[in-house]
Amino acid sequence: MRFGILSTANIGVTSMIPAIVASDHEVRAIASRDEGAAQDVADKFGIPEAYGSYDRLLAEADIDAVYIPLPNGLHAEWVRAAADAGLHVLCEKPLTGDPSETAAVFDYCEDRDITLMEAFMYRFHPLTERAADIVANELGEVRAVTSTFTFRMPDGAEDIRLDPDLDGGSILDVGTYAVSAARLFLGEPDQVYATTHDSRNCGVDTEMAGILEYDSGAVARVQSGFETPLTQYYRVETTDGWLRAEPTFDVGVDSQTSLTYAVDGREVTERFDAADHYRLEVEHFAECVERGETPRIDREESVTHAETLAAIGESAQSGKRVVVGE
Repeated sequence: MRFGILSTANIGVTSMIPAIVASDHEVRAIASRDEGAAQDVADKFGIPEAYGSYDRLLAEADIDAVYIPLPNGLHAEWVRAAADAGLHVLCEKPLTGDPSETAAVFDYCEDRDITLMEAFMYRFHPLTERAADIVANELGEVRAVTSTFTFRMPDGAEDIRLDPDLDGGSILDVGTYAVSAARLFLGEPDQVYATTHDSRNCGVDTEMAGILEYDSGAVARVQSGFETPLTQYYRVETTDGWLRAEPTFDVGVDSQTSLTYAVDGREVTERFDAADHYRLEVEHFAECVERGETPRIDREESVTHAETLAAIGESAQSGKRVVVGE
């Protein structure tokens, strides 16, 4: 598959482009609002085509699909533009923070026979796949999940994640991972209660703490933020044991990792060799396009995820519990 990259965002340059290059696929084109920046990245990776606008790449590049790592608030616009150009789309998370808009962009792509996938790379790491398997098949009923992703953003940082006009904030950045993991193990919550804090007076949440509640009595506690040191883990409590993994989301592609679980008094640690979850994600996406299959992160997953994110935001604003999906 021939990819075009819309923007020179850090995640694309440091993670996704190397992952595509390491796969059986290729990056044919890259675009930036600054053509010089696009050319610099093209030169670094041997990308044949560099453009000074996203529109030109979509209109002129010899490609099959695009990867979109643009700011959150621009995702829907450029997913539609790529679909109009007949290109399949792998779009960084969150696809959007609004469930209606998320459903609408899927409708738009489906009407044009375009495959669209939200890019949650951690879901393709062997660690995550094994954790999901253990919880589903080797442990009892899940009663509680704790999931956290925080990091310390430098003071005075000029960062798009602090821009309300671009849908910034910790919920739609690292919080999406914490919520995704909770939903991976417990499914869609029935209601949520959340609090947020804007510690930088920037107009977006810089810290979030939320409780996802289930009619079964199960509960998930999720946390995200830009104000405390890097922490990324989840712990799953079941009727007969538990599972814990750390780090879990932004695992270095050259890093080994592990999980530990206990069941009926027996404790087991499993270790995993380094794996490039970005490459695994790309390969899954390309294979689904080639075979005409539905990606693992599909319409239902993305829309219900957006429903939870939206409910968290609404609860934080209102100070009340919010029923998910209403």
